[in-house]
Amino acid sequence: MSASKIIKSRRFLPFFLTQGLGAFNDNVFKNSLMLLLAFSAAGALPWSTDVTMNLAAGLFILPFLLFSATAGTLADSVCKTRLIRALKLTEIVLMVLAAVAFYLQQYLLLLGLLFLMGAQSAFFGPAKYAILPQLLNDKELLAGNAWVEMGTFVAILLGTILGGLVVGVPGAPLWIGGLLILFAGLGYIASRAIPSVGKVDNTARFQFAPVKQTLHTVKICYANRTLYLSVMAISWFWFLGASYLTQFPNFTKTVLGGDNTVVTALLVAFSVGVGMGSMLCERLSGNRVELGMVPLGSIGLTIFGCSLYFSAPQFISSELLSLGAFLQSAYGWWVLFDLTLIGVSGGLFIVPLYALLQKRAEPDQRARVIAANNIFNALFMVVSAIAGIVFLAVIGLSIPEYFLILAVMNAVIALYVYSQVPEFALRFVIYLLSHTLYRVRSEGLDNIPEEGAAVLVANHVSYVDAMLIAGAVRRPVRFVMEKAIYDLPVANWLFRAARTIPICSKQKDEQVYEAAFAAIRRELADGNLVCIFPEGRLTKTGEIDNFRPGIERIIAESPVPVVPMALQGLWGSFFSHHGKGAFKLKGRWWSKVRLVVASPLSAQAVNAADLEQQVRALRGDKA
Repeated sequence: MSASKIIKSRRFLPFFLTQGLGAFNDNVFKNSLMLLLAFSAAGALPWSTDVTMNLAAGLFILPFLLFSATAGTLADSVCKTRLIRALKLTEIVLMVLAAVAFYLQQYLLLLGLLFLMGAQSAFFGPAKYAILPQLLNDKELLAGNAWVEMGTFVAILLGTILGGLVVGVPGAPLWIGGLLILFAGLGYIASRAIPSVGKVDNTARFQFAPVKQTLHTVKICYANRTLYLSVMAISWFWFLGASYLTQFPNFTKTVLGGDNTVVTALLVAFSVGVGMGSMLCERLSGNRVELGMVPLGSIGLTIFGCSLYFSAPQFISSELLSLGAFLQSAYGWWVLFDLTLIGVSGGLFIVPLYALLQKRAEPDQRARVIAANNIFNALFMVVSAIAGIVFLAVIGLSIPEYFLILAVMNAVIALYVYSQVPEFALRFVIYLLSHTLYRVRSEGLDNIPEEGAAVLVANHVSYVDAMLIAGAVRRPVRFVMEKAIYDLPVANWLFRAARTIPICSKQKDEQVYEAAFAAIRRELADGNLVCIFPEGRLTKTGEIDNFRPGIERIIAESPVPVVPMALQGLWGSFFSHHGKGAFKLKGRWWSKVRLVVASPLSAQAVNAADLEQQVRALRGDKA
């Protein structure tokens, strides 16, 4: 289902509106309170405004550190739909109290309510992300996350702007209180339409034990290295985002020479960029969680982060520029362009990572994995504030220099993550290959089982057959590959990252031959997809060679379904043996390639000769 259809779906739209209204209301409340404390009520508290601002920011984020693990444990123990509705009712109660406190100008009470709103958001977060896989299927999950990320950042932006505007109107406390109650009520009404998802099988009873639950939640996350590093990568983005957003006011005033309207423009550019990137990620990925988007996003974060450093002007006028004058300057559009593309890159970066957490976490632990993510997000945001103080106040860097440091740090951290989890880099290479050198289209992918073991059988035309198939098939595939191809320089790193199984003839190396069959048995026993090229070698003529009997041994040892496939249009491309041979300066660079998949065959119906004929028929005359 496309993103445009998902947003209209009865399964998703009420949830989308619920979470968007919640994020919007949080930021109306938080920003209006911060502005009142900074201006209208600067002397209402017995300490300085600087202390108040930092205290307010800390009170909102502290609950994420204290209660995220407890929230995740609770969400894994109950029906998430009922939990979300209870939390929206809680929000109404808190907003009624906030309306009264605004009217009576009880700012200490409002700070306490800010903490409670942070707690409500901390409990909402794990339920919000963990319910998505129960509302959507695997093909819809990425689109759902794209809508959530886009909606969240747009809601934050609009809530922040409205909170700033309403403070300046006559009778502001009444207006603020009325708006908070109104949007909290709308959020609860929307939550009533969220489908009931029931309780995930989980025998553990909920107990309130924040310290114990925090340690246990982090342990669950750390046990799966891919999930743990994905959490670290998401948290790093929040570190970057917090670093940029925190510096916008001073960056605008001292570096760009702009006024408060320019600050708002920078915020809009960044937030809209994240929304655009989130939706673009879904568009580029299709109906799958495409991890290849993550390196693409990290490259953009570094390139446009560096560009932001060079966009800063050398000199500014003594009079602050309005937004119109800023846009007429030599650097105005450059800065907004960089911030928009930093946001776009961020959307490409985090949407697949959120979907990966939801898809690969165990269903009865999913909310706790999301909770661990929220804990680390909050920690990284706190560390970003400390880093800003160290780099700007202690070391004495300028804000553009700090942005450059962040861009370089992003590149270093990205390289580390991708070296530890090569799957990200592998998917990136596969994505580039199947969307640049080749134009790959697929037919019959639904014939490949969505879960459980199966053997995929295809013709062998070029050195990149495995990568093109891996880019098209929605599930991870273990390929059995001729050892000579497996050992190719550079490519070998990618093949090892994909857990490719090297094989050669029994006569050439019996040990490698038997090890390959043992590895195939293990992969199939674990319920994975295994793809083989029964010809045993690349075609030198463009025609399909005879299938070897190894497929019959595989099925005899592991009786699983066999799915015939055929690659069309690869013969004559750069990586085929057409003409002077592969890797010569000849052949097509923008080949139209099709992968045609037939219905699976039962193990009893499999023999090499019949499979060969089926693959020949699938390929037809489109070599």
